Amino acid sequence: MNIEALLQSQEGKTLEFKRDLSSPRNLLKTLVAFANTAGGKVIVGVDDTNRHPVGFEHPLDEEERLCSLIADSISPRLVPDVEMITVDGMTLLVVEVFLSGSRPHWLKAEGPEDGVYVRLGSTNRKADRQLTAELRRSVEGVAFDELPMPGLSVDDLDLTAMKALFFDRRELGENDLLTLRLLTHEQGRLVPTKGAVLLLGRERIRHFPDAWVQCGRFIGRDKAEIFDHTELYDHLPQAVDTIMLFLKKHAMRGADFSEVRRKDIWSIPLGILREAVINALVHADYSQRGAPIRIAFFDDRIEIENPGILLPGMTIEDMYQGVSKIRNHVIARMFRELKLIEQWGSGVRRMFKEAEEQGLPAPEIVEVGMRMRFIVYLAQTHSVHAVTPQVTPQVTPQVEKLLRAVIGEKTREELQTSLGLQDRKSFRELYLAPALAGGLVEMTFPDKPRSPLQRYRLTAQGRSLFSREGQKEADQ
Repeated sequence: MNIEALLQSQEGKTLEFKRDLSSPRNLLKTLVAFANTAGGKVIVGVDDTNRHPVGFEHPLDEEERLCSLIADSISPRLVPDVEMITVDGMTLLVVEVFLSGSRPHWLKAEGPEDGVYVRLGSTNRKADRQLTAELRRSVEGVAFDELPMPGLSVDDLDLTAMKALFFDRRELGENDLLTLRLLTHEQGRLVPTKGAVLLLGRERIRHFPDAWVQCGRFIGRDKAEIFDHTELYDHLPQAVDTIMLFLKKHAMRGADFSEVRRKDIWSIPLGILREAVINALVHADYSQRGAPIRIAFFDDRIEIENPGILLPGMTIEDMYQGVSKIRNHVIARMFRELKLIEQWGSGVRRMFKEAEEQGLPAPEIVEVGMRMRFIVYLAQTHSVHAVTPQVTPQVTPQVEKLLRAVIGEKTREELQTSLGLQDRKSFRELYLAPALAGGLVEMTFPDKPRSPLQRYRLTAQGRSLFSREGQKEADQ
């Protein structure tokens, strides 16, 4: 152990300093968090402001006290390595905890519901019920998305969408669905797994209310002012292209969209962003509640953020080295079958290699607020005022029909009626979502997308495109 190097290091996911044992609760929380997350060392007897050793007058007594505190305060039983090391004539206690196979551990005084902690950066965070369950599953080797949904049947999956995804590959029979873990046997019947519903469920949002994607283009380098916003509810494999469409819409260097597409001239690193988007969709912790996957486009960077911290045993440094652990086995397998993932663990390495080749700052990976955030830095400032108004997106026949139906401000129900559509899901995915993502239609209450007062209207870009199409028809 190189104690001198450790004393020069910053506190982080696997390292913490303590002056003494006068406030043992915080030390015990750290040991619990280390055991539940990725292991770590606590060095006791160090001034945690300047890293100078202060030691103990009676180190043997302090070691005995510390071991008794750990034995009496943590459950299940935790037995760390405790070593005495002398530095500059001062005796320090180095407590090393390894990732535990008995996790989750908790503080006995707080109980198994409220006393579970995980390590997030250099802080300890209390784990909620969902995260505690994930810690337990990680020991058992069971992924959340492999769990059955016994109240559902194969009819709750969008088999038409599934066939469309695999149309140029192969037909999927019952055995294929079992092999892909989209279906599983439960009490004598076939039922979909959570992963199947997340991927292709007809009513995914009802079962997983936060399994959607929020995209925003902000003016400047913070979230003070939003320029464009959309919500995406596509099936997860299809969401990759829809998200990329939103990013492309705000990232072109020319006035003519078709010309930009033909020349493939983009002002953002599409390859890096696509890898980051896929990583977020595949590795999100869909058991968590409270917020969707978020894509935030700023003038100097793009942030891709998903719920869920790193899996137990993983650190940010591991990710930089290309080490990978699969959180969602079913979703990852499906993405690989669809060739969206080439090789396990290769995506992050590819992102850094491409950034280096393009002369961009290295992407950054951070854990923040029980979420993972990929930060992709851009080569130059992207002004929304200079770029976005010039964009002319592609318009599908469905979107064109929608534009003709948007007269003034209309509710979703009014638009569906105008178009003669009964299926709300088809309307949203084929008509409304692409129009919103393309900046042709906007919400009257963008900050409250589910407001009962919500209406939809054409944007200036939508009106301009509509008028040009009308002029073309008149000329013909």
